[in-house]
Amino acid sequence: MLITGCSAVMPDASVTEDAAIAVKDGKIVYIGRASEPGAKVGATETLNARGKLAMPGMYDCHTHSVQQLLKGGAVDEPPIVWRRILVPYEASAGDEDRYHAALLYCLQMIRAGVTMFSDAGTVNMEPCVRAVEQTGIQALITQPCWDSDLSLPEAVRDKNAGEALRKAERLYKSFDGYAQGRIRVCFSFSSPDTASPELIRLLGEAAGEYGVRLHTHLCQHIDEVKTCVLKYRMRPAELLESCGVLNDRLLAAHCIHVTDRDIHMMAERGVNIVHCPSSNLTTQGLPKYPAECAAGARVSLGNDGAAVARQDMFYQAQLLKFITHACFATLVYDTVGLSIKEAYEMITINGARALGVRDRLGTLETGKQADIVLVDLRTPALSPSRNILNTVIMAGSANDVSDVLIKGKIILKNREFTGLDEEKILSEGKLRLRKLMEKI
Repeated sequence: MLITGCSAVMPDASVTEDAAIAVKDGKIVYIGRASEPGAKVGATETLNARGKLAMPGMYDCHTHSVQQLLKGGAVDEPPIVWRRILVPYEASAGDEDRYHAALLYCLQMIRAGVTMFSDAGTVNMEPCVRAVEQTGIQALITQPCWDSDLSLPEAVRDKNAGEALRKAERLYKSFDGYAQGRIRVCFSFSSPDTASPELIRLLGEAAGEYGVRLHTHLCQHIDEVKTCVLKYRMRPAELLESCGVLNDRLLAAHCIHVTDRDIHMMAERGVNIVHCPSSNLTTQGLPKYPAECAAGARVSLGNDGAAVARQDMFYQAQLLKFITHACFATLVYDTVGLSIKEAYEMITINGARALGVRDRLGTLETGKQADIVLVDLRTPALSPSRNILNTVIMAGSANDVSDVLIKGKIILKNREFTGLDEEKILSEGKLRLRKLMEKI
């Protein structure tokens, strides 16, 4: 396939005009100016992308796909929403509810230009596996474990650390590499205050043995910090360090209630910090990006669940940039605070790094997998522009995505799905929601 006529974001975040991208066997074999000799390939299919910007697929590094059937159900609620609303909802949902929720999520993410996501998990992840397989998107999924919080419903709580580990290993052995390699599986404990130190150590050892990520919520709520300090005389990051899991395998979502010492410790250990700005700001607090940047921390972004957050990676990058400037940069007359290049990399290459796929994804370059998103620039919001990347990152949205390729296969073409019945998925999702509401 040859994609022609577009502008293209190169690995250094520069933009090449009048570009061409050649794709063969699911990989990029040429990217550069259409006038160069390398663009002259014998393509069997051509995609005219004139007036569009080609960029890498984006990465939602922390989400809960099951929450698609909880949209609007946790707004204007006091903390802690997850304990009072989200966990009881997930405990009462059935496998068909989870499947249709995951389908809706995958549909929305493909439309938004997300080509891979990391799901923090739910009671049973097999329905999510079915949805990912069906839609063509890529995912890093996990089976969350929690064994120390007796206030949680029995449907989600593990009896002991050994049982939790066995459950997590079953998911890994059953589905890692599934769906032509589009599904990867990692390990997870929900948070430091809901998992015992024994469980955290066991899951960390398993992640190391299998060479995969360890996903958790970290310093999301002040109550989490209080519990760890009172119970273990350690802050959450210190507890994870004592359990041997504060390292570059850790995917740590939120990281709001952190000290400078926490930040430096996480940066030194190579922890992958995932901020979810629209979720964090509603009930938790401000991401401390300038301190993380100064410490050299790895930062990527996530949407979090649809119950409380907008599902749009452009929006997450914009929101983090705005709040960083408003709360930190303007106070010291820092005109950059969080640069456009940093914001762009958070939703592309940094996301790929966080999910452990940077070697084959995250940038448009020869030899990498052809996960390509085309953004339609022919709108009043984006055109005309003096600097395309600046405009797209600051003013673009999920609605501007027109085409999506995953592993070289066109999933969305001119805003139409090529192999999915969008109307049917939406209709069945509405029906599942009505049935679930009757049940609960």
